[in-house]
Amino acid sequence: MAASVPPWSAGPGVARAPELPVLWAGALAGCAAAAVSVQLALASDHVAEPGLQAALLDWITLPYVLAGLVAWWRRPDSRFGPLMVTAGFVMFLSSLQWANAPAPSTLGLAFDLLPVAVFVHLFLAFPDGRLTSRPARVVVGAGYAAAVGLQFVKMLLGVGGPDNLLAAVAEPAAADIVQDVQLITLAALALTGILLLAVRRRRFGRPLRRSISLLVDSFALGLVMIAALMLAGAFELPAFETIRRVTFGVIGVAPVAFLIGLMDARLARSGVGVLFVELQADPPPGALRDALARALRDESLTLAYWLPEFERWADLDGRPVELPAPDSGRATTLIDLNGAHVAALLHHRSLDDERELLDAVSAAAGMALENGRLHAELKARLEELRGSRSRVIEAGQKERQRLERNLHDGAQQRLVALSLDLRLLEARLSGDPDARAGLDQARQEIALSLEELRAVARGIHPAVVTGHGLAVAVESLAARAPVPVRLTVAVDGRLPERLEVAAYYVICESLANIGKHAHATSATVDIARKKGDLVVEIVDDGIGGADSERGTGLRGLADRVEGLGGRLRVWTPRGGGTRVRAEMPCD
Repeated sequence: MAASVPPWSAGPGVARAPELPVLWAGALAGCAAAAVSVQLALASDHVAEPGLQAALLDWITLPYVLAGLVAWWRRPDSRFGPLMVTAGFVMFLSSLQWANAPAPSTLGLAFDLLPVAVFVHLFLAFPDGRLTSRPARVVVGAGYAAAVGLQFVKMLLGVGGPDNLLAAVAEPAAADIVQDVQLITLAALALTGILLLAVRRRRFGRPLRRSISLLVDSFALGLVMIAALMLAGAFELPAFETIRRVTFGVIGVAPVAFLIGLMDARLARSGVGVLFVELQADPPPGALRDALARALRDESLTLAYWLPEFERWADLDGRPVELPAPDSGRATTLIDLNGAHVAALLHHRSLDDERELLDAVSAAAGMALENGRLHAELKARLEELRGSRSRVIEAGQKERQRLERNLHDGAQQRLVALSLDLRLLEARLSGDPDARAGLDQARQEIALSLEELRAVARGIHPAVVTGHGLAVAVESLAARAPVPVRLTVAVDGRLPERLEVAAYYVICESLANIGKHAHATSATVDIARKKGDLVVEIVDDGIGGADSERGTGLRGLADRVEGLGGRLRVWTPRGGGTRVRAEMPCD
């Protein structure tokens, strides 16, 4: 069993999960970084409220490092985990500016605003750590340029005082201008990040799971607070310190929400066991979609089956299905069995964030989906057969129409011309009674042959239907019927010719059978349009008991009607007359 290459699972050419010693080393390093931050704050001679400052910084450092390690372990092919770890350690590096020694203080000052750019990068790169859009890459690139490049300029201009080893000149006024530009730029980029998250939400819809939605909302709120903090610093607002504390608190919520999301995903995967139980009962193909939708918690889920013979995707009824485009709000997970496509899950795009759940559901449903594929393939073949029958009937109808036209324009016209010639010849032989009698007999034979030829032509193709429509043609049939016929036509306007011709033949054959076999005294013919179908019904008061399986008349009518997607039914109780009903879709 294989699915489309999952971005968060190991395999050939896919990143492997870090070894356990590496994870433990990362966790210990994170704890050490948090401890060093506390020690630096408490020992610093220029940090106000050192305990609170250290607590706020560690509220970000430690959760991001630990949550990032968990994410890296659970989803090794995703860059999001390492990016979270990086954000935590970058936050720690910024705390080095609390040191009393110039070297670590200079290093910490260089990292002062780099965490802002890293957090913008992290929030926009969810869920796989990759920036998938050009605007996001531009925003993040500009963020790093502002956080690093302008910070280096500030340090050259002497910001940070005597502990700044990179100070080349002491220009506090110029440094303040650069800092204002830097803070306003970062604020604008954070606000742009919020806009990008909103566009993504509108394009792909709200995540299905509340935990993922909470995480994305925490990203947006974090960007709001970063923008507020940058603007408060640029304009030296009195509430700057309060805003900074709130910002640190909000940013620290994201890894907690991320861990909750991982736990929620684990609970969701435990629901695959329920799916296994349901599949053990061998549900019909129609119920399989509902079982998969419950397991994935996506009611919008649809299934498409691969039909290799037709080289296309189809639904359960064999109808063609187009897989969603990559830029749509839908996503596709392919399911393979023995190296060949079986089916595709068409689901909400947010499920791409839960590859483990998709893989587990795909593996559980493999054989059941193969049964569904066989069902869809059978339906597609039946549909193709129905289409082939319809095309054969239509081709036959066109050929019959051509023969009827040739008879009408050829043999019938020649017989009519011959009859006129005989009439002229009879006028010339007015003095020869025997010759006139012979010519009159010949003209009668020609008239009889002409009528028989017209009957044959009508049997080949009812030209009156083509020329005047079903109502007029049926009136002609009723007038020539062997028993009195009560005719009701409740159809406005013309219908497709193939339907009118099929209805004509049903009525014609039924009235012929009434004359030959029914011993009826009357018949009714009703033609109506009901719920998108053309309904033709012929009823007689004869002896009934007709065998609809013998002979080719009714069987041929049934083939013609079914070839148009309809059905023909016959009720013929002995002694109770016969009712023939044809229903053909006309929409």
